[in-house]
Amino acid sequence: MSSIAILLSIVGTVLIGAMSPGPSFVLVSHTAIIRSRRAGLAAALGMGIGGAIFALLALAGLHALLVRVEWAYLLFKLLGGAYLAYLGVRIWRGASLPLPPERAGGVDHAGAAWKSLAVGIATQLSNPKTALVYGSIFAAFLPAAPERWLFTALPLGVFVVEAGWYAVVALVFSAERPRAAYGRAKHVVDRIAGAVLVGLGVRLILDAVRMRAV
Repeated sequence: MSSIAILLSIVGTVLIGAMSPGPSFVLVSHTAIIRSRRAGLAAALGMGIGGAIFALLALAGLHALLVRVEWAYLLFKLLGGAYLAYLGVRIWRGASLPLPPERAGGVDHAGAAWKSLAVGIATQLSNPKTALVYGSIFAAFLPAAPERWLFTALPLGVFVVEAGWYAVVALVFSAERPRAAYGRAKHVVDRIAGAVLVGLGVRLILDAVRMRAV
């Protein structure tokens, strides 16, 4: 397989994974609706940066490390689970709050955008499943001695795919009609989204506990 084919195969597989609903989708859509389009796009950028970091770690052999060093994988699961549960609790607690008034043109102050960027990166990096998926994809497609340009092209390609997909999510959910529909059912939607994130976090923690007990 040529290096171009390897690049396209990895990026295409990552795109399919990004499009499957998960914690990242919940966070970006919720941020775009609750805060602003700018904040949602900042969160999408954070997803792209987090994906690029995972790509770099996969190139460095993250998958092999997590498989061979059990305590590192356990710690990753515990920290990631705790973070997702924390985000879920925050969303659940905010379910009863009214939807903030829409800012003209979706403009938000820079501090909120930077915060959304940081939360996006943290959410992407908190998922150990994503780390293993990236590692598995790279291990499956990369040859033993890949061409050097792939070490730059792959992280960039992953960044474009992750940030691009979640930017679409942010643009869709920050539009007027989805935001209005969300406002009418905010208390229900937020509780469902919060419960999903808490459930995913608790599941990661319980998986780590079971692995430790074996």
